[in-house]
Amino acid sequence: MTEKARRIDHIGIAVTSIKEVLPFYVGSLKLQLLGMEEVPSQGVKIAFLKLGESKIELLEPLSAESPIAKFIKKRGEGIHHIALGVQNIEERIAEIKENGVEMINEKPVPGANGMKVAFLHPRSARGVLYEYCEKDDPQ
Repeated sequence: MTEKARRIDHIGIAVTSIKEVLPFYVGSLKLQLLGMEEVPSQGVKIAFLKLGESKIELLEPLSAESPIAKFIKKRGEGIHHIALGVQNIEERIAEIKENGVEMINEKPVPGANGMKVAFLHPRSARGVLYEYCEKDDPQ
């Protein structure tokens, strides 16, 4: 049996404009901006902010067809997902599928900061979108 989730790696928040919301997170909440990047395969621009041992991930759609754009159109800006840091993501996916959990990603896909990620379908988690993420060099 593989090790379970180690920690909350980050909480993803869907926003229409990182530029517009960043002053709140950096200025008002006093969170440290760790960096920004685009992940074209996911259709998003991302800003990571340090929050203790975890992070906040701001997700801005790169196009109207982006999954994040569709999320915002349907539900508005707000919490999009909770990411759980794991080791050996492939084993974790296989194990959770054996327990009847439906996956959006049957195999890990590239994510921000060089991570491998896979999303669990919200139907299997009472409406919550969870993401497994694995770094090659875990913190």
